[in-house]
Amino acid sequence: METDYRKYLEPSVISRLSNIELKAKLVVEGFIAGLHQSPYHGFSVEFTEHRPYMPGDDLKYLDWKVLGRTDRYYIKQFEEETNLKSYLIIDASRSMSFRSDSIDTSPLSSFRNFFRKKSQARPYSYKPVISKLEYSSYLAASIAMLMHFQKDASGLVIYDEKIRTFIPPKATSQNLKQILLQLSGIIPSGKTNTSESLNEVAEKIKRRGLVIIFSDLFDEQKKVIKAIRHFRYKKNEVIVFHILDPLELNLLTDTPLTIRDMESGQELQAQPLAVINSYREALQEFIDNYKTACFSDNTDYVLISTNTPFDKALFEYLNKRKTLH
Repeated sequence: METDYRKYLEPSVISRLSNIELKAKLVVEGFIAGLHQSPYHGFSVEFTEHRPYMPGDDLKYLDWKVLGRTDRYYIKQFEEETNLKSYLIIDASRSMSFRSDSIDTSPLSSFRNFFRKKSQARPYSYKPVISKLEYSSYLAASIAMLMHFQKDASGLVIYDEKIRTFIPPKATSQNLKQILLQLSGIIPSGKTNTSESLNEVAEKIKRRGLVIIFSDLFDEQKKVIKAIRHFRYKKNEVIVFHILDPLELNLLTDTPLTIRDMESGQELQAQPLAVINSYREALQEFIDNYKTACFSDNTDYVLISTNTPFDKALFEYLNKRKTLH
């Protein structure tokens, strides 16, 4: 049975569905089908404040102590206080629009340069995948839906050079619909300013929770690492989903290249033999730096290729979630 449902979790299959809610439902249902038991906790309620009694209010919430002291009728107000408030943060800069099955390009590590083959021949075949931004959106939508099912709260942040969308976390159906609506309409644009955007989000978070970042992390690495640490300084749990295209992870070509930055449009000619080894070394160093920094800060780092089935990515998330309580 596992094989039967898992084939529908392939990114190339999910991308053909008509709307993001259906996509997220399929991923979540397939994911839950593979679980023996839920590792998530439920929710609780916590007293927050008083309000004057109104006709029709349930008297069991009447604060008798206040009535005795003031001779006034006040109702205890409660709000859902979830076990977890999560912030889904998505990089929507132009580099996130990259997909290897639609254009013959791939990036040159942390410089955010992209390779375009002059020749139409493709000596190496890559499994068709979706863009990094689409993958991030579907994964974020699935996690938001999982959170909602478990009465946990999710919020959404979308950024490029600056924050474009900020939806505070709430455990309501309306909030989930708003998140899905925003995710379905994301259009990649602008350059990347990950560090400044993450720092701004960190300052907005008043109650510590779970911060989940979806990005290719192609930005000034030291500044990005420092920004991720900002969340940890404020006692948040952090998961970094480092989303890369399979061609970015495995650059293979024997034809002349034009190096093109997707965000600035700058180009540079190069010979593949002179580039591939340097590219691989730079990419590995780039990944290792993030991995080492995250490990030292007790941050979960998850490297994901966009041809990875979504349920596998979600299990990575689940493994982190299990450790939070």
